[in-house]
Amino acid sequence: MTEQNSSGRIRPRPPWGVGGPPGAGSGRRRKPPARRRRLAILLSGVAAVLVLGGAGLGYVYVKLDGNIKGVDINAQLGAERPDDVDNGSMDILVLGSDSRSGDNAEYGKDEGGARSDTAMVVHVYEGHKKASVVSVPRDTLVDRPRCADEKGTSVPGETRAMFNTAYEVGGPACAVKTVEAMSGIRMDHYIEVDFTSFKKLIDELGGVEITTTRPIKDTKSHLDLAPGTHTLDGEQSLGLVRTRKSVGDGSDLGRIQLQQAFMKAFIDQVKDVGVFTNPAKLLDLADAATKAITPDSELDSVQELMGFAKGLSGIGPRNIHMITLPVEYDPADPNRVVPLEAQSRQVWTALRKDAPIPASATTDAATGKADGVVK
Repeated sequence: MTEQNSSGRIRPRPPWGVGGPPGAGSGRRRKPPARRRRLAILLSGVAAVLVLGGAGLGYVYVKLDGNIKGVDINAQLGAERPDDVDNGSMDILVLGSDSRSGDNAEYGKDEGGARSDTAMVVHVYEGHKKASVVSVPRDTLVDRPRCADEKGTSVPGETRAMFNTAYEVGGPACAVKTVEAMSGIRMDHYIEVDFTSFKKLIDELGGVEITTTRPIKDTKSHLDLAPGTHTLDGEQSLGLVRTRKSVGDGSDLGRIQLQQAFMKAFIDQVKDVGVFTNPAKLLDLADAATKAITPDSELDSVQELMGFAKGLSGIGPRNIHMITLPVEYDPADPNRVVPLEAQSRQVWTALRKDAPIPASATTDAATGKADGVVK
């Protein structure tokens, strides 16, 4: 039997009942054929989708499947990509944009095309029990390759381009191609998370508990927290991951450190909230999660997302190693950063070999000086 989702695409109706699809948790890497906000928002796409993998959702398949709007990037990427090394690992580009259009307009002026505000490469190791996350600062100067935009129009490459312009000029596929050119690693999947939906997801979760070691008062992100333990609602969580000027050295690197700490707290909350024994809670979270993310076309159904999520369900916050791409402030422009060549090479080589990132890779790298502000 078949059914038609909201995008008009015909998809086979799932044969299972309320128990979920059999074998969805194999976690095996699939060879692939030849879009919204900061780190916590972005990685929340990966973590939030975990709620899809813990219980049977066959009875709400049609509702949840209709929430998912995928993006097909493979045709735009073409054949000039790194080899797909099938060693049991998985690499995912988690990306968000700083678009201020639509429901996001309350957070600032829409100045044109959206840019990727923060990007992360999530490397899931063979066995899917641990992961490394490499945050790529939005202001990193890179050699952006020539790519095709969402209409198929060729976009010329550029040297010393800000990393976040790749998404602006060419959309998701250009961002993926830029990351692949930087790292030499083929991305198996792409996930983007919506700005406004992030707040709703946190509220459905019941908030996220974090501890601040210093006061945080930021007029731009509208966040005012005294030192101590707080349960942040969606609006406060969004404020935290947008905070920059009031922590560390005021740079985007410091904001990334806040975001990484928040992300670990978020994953803990998802695993401990007890949604798997509360069907109503599970449905609300799954509804919010599927509305929040825009995955690639290989993950744009409930069945595919459940298999993906179950493959990641064994990874907890203590099994995630998070770093920022080793960079230094650009001598020609202190508002930009450039990769430290040798250290960056160490990072990408380790991930290509499915090996841990060596501690020496972050030696002498700029940090943002906000480590430990949020626990």
